[in-house]
Amino acid sequence: MSAPIYLDYAATTPADPRVVDKMMRHLGQDGVFANPASRSHMPGWLAEQAVEGARRQVADLINADPREIVWTSGATEADNLALIGFLRANRARGRHLVTSTIEHKAIIDTAIALEAEGFEVSWVAPESDGRVSPEALRRVMRPDTALVSLMAVNNELGSINDLAALSAVSHEFGARFHVDAAQASGRLALDVEAMGIDLMSLSGHKVYGPKGVGALYVRRDPDLRLEALIHGGGHERGMRSGTLPTHQIVGMGEAFELARDERERDARHVDALRQRFLDGLSECQGIHNHSPLADSVPNIVNLAFDGVDGESLLMALRGLAVSTGSACNSASVEPSYVLKGIGIPRTQALASIRFSFGRFTTADEIDRAVDEIRRALAGLRRESETLADTVPNRQTATNHR
Repeated sequence: MSAPIYLDYAATTPADPRVVDKMMRHLGQDGVFANPASRSHMPGWLAEQAVEGARRQVADLINADPREIVWTSGATEADNLALIGFLRANRARGRHLVTSTIEHKAIIDTAIALEAEGFEVSWVAPESDGRVSPEALRRVMRPDTALVSLMAVNNELGSINDLAALSAVSHEFGARFHVDAAQASGRLALDVEAMGIDLMSLSGHKVYGPKGVGALYVRRDPDLRLEALIHGGGHERGMRSGTLPTHQIVGMGEAFELARDERERDARHVDALRQRFLDGLSECQGIHNHSPLADSVPNIVNLAFDGVDGESLLMALRGLAVSTGSACNSASVEPSYVLKGIGIPRTQALASIRFSFGRFTTADEIDRAVDEIRRALAGLRRESETLADTVPNRQTATNHR
């Protein structure tokens, strides 16, 4: 049996072969494998040099200083460090956090945990296109707002927030501005200076790098302090202790350098794939696109299909690797909270599937995926119509008895 066509790039991306090659050179005994903190010998120096080179590669993608990059185990840890670490360290500034109702679970669950600690959270509702407007943000800001946390790109819809405008509102009230950029890195031109971003969470595995590694950008500012969540050695300038995984870090660095060099080419490729995908499904009736065509990244398309259940359609699409929403919420049988958050009716939300494309997706795979969706959709709708025809007959027979 052939492998399914992978259309779940928003959940994770395969590591680029060039990334894999770089990582392999930092694993075995013939490579640069030593502990980067072991500065008493040459292997340790070489490992530290590799880590610092990767730090610069990550910083260059977002126009940051390498000293502003703090390594983490992924964007989830970076989100936790940004929110919990900042608010705990800045209680005197204020105990109020602002975020949106459709953020990634790494933000939502962390905000809920902070509420249990006594912090206050205001939840901004997005517009129908999944973007948070500066006006909506301004309405919930308060004099004691310490931090605003909003994602760059929504992981289920692909909607792009106006980070510069949202940052301006945050700073107008004296609050710091944090961005979860896991879905934006390598897809948007990110500039922490021009956009006025104070904290930014980054992920390796969303950008054709390895899983298990990420980073938090922390603006170099004496007034911006974080309380460490992980203790034990004071690594990463005291913000995140632990032995650094050299092979993963150099993999993330290589992935980010490739993303910087190939971002425009990747964007053209994926934009053409999205158009081909939507054109291929254009003759099918009863399809609703929840992803805005403007102000969105082209690699994410969230579609609803009238007359079918999303889980049933997923089961019928055995030749495709797709999802009904965020991978971090895939165990839930409830409709996506993101779709509900932008006003999608429950029945339509339950009939929705997220398709996401990437660097290695081909036009042929898109064509085959479209054919499979058409066949599965037609089959499920026929079954639904047949069931609808038989149910009244059963009811009539029961009534006559």
